[in-house]
Amino acid sequence: MRILFVCLGNICRSPSAEAVMAGLIVREGIEGIEIDSAGTGDWHVGQPADPRAIAAATDRGVEISGLARQVRPSDFEEFDLILAMDSSNHANLLAMDGADPEQVRLFREMAGEGELDVPDPYYGGEDGFAEVLDILESGCAVILEEINA
Repeated sequence: MRILFVCLGNICRSPSAEAVMAGLIVREGIEGIEIDSAGTGDWHVGQPADPRAIAAATDRGVEISGLARQVRPSDFEEFDLILAMDSSNHANLLAMDGADPEQVRLFREMAGEGELDVPDPYYGGEDGFAEVLDILESGCAVILEEINA
């Protein structure tokens, strides 16, 4: 199973989701799940995650690494599940060539929370990053349990 987490710039929500899920996979000793993250926009390609996202994750023992990249058409072939952090990115993904509505899902919908968006903390304060991590930690646990059942 290959999972891609997607937000707008790939510096806040999606790399945080990737890191949270990676930690859960290691902690649970699960094999056969590969994860990555990307953004629908290209503004931050090649840059590390937002320092506030890194700090909030580090406070919880979660390590965010890697550099931002943009979603590419081959992602629709390479990943089994593509999880958008919000409805805008979900729509952008579905508008791309090769997108499959069964493959591209909203993160919180997949986590059993309905069609809610993971809020974008980029323009807010540091507490927004903690809120995002709360959502991602609970959501990733549910998603991992569902795909590993």
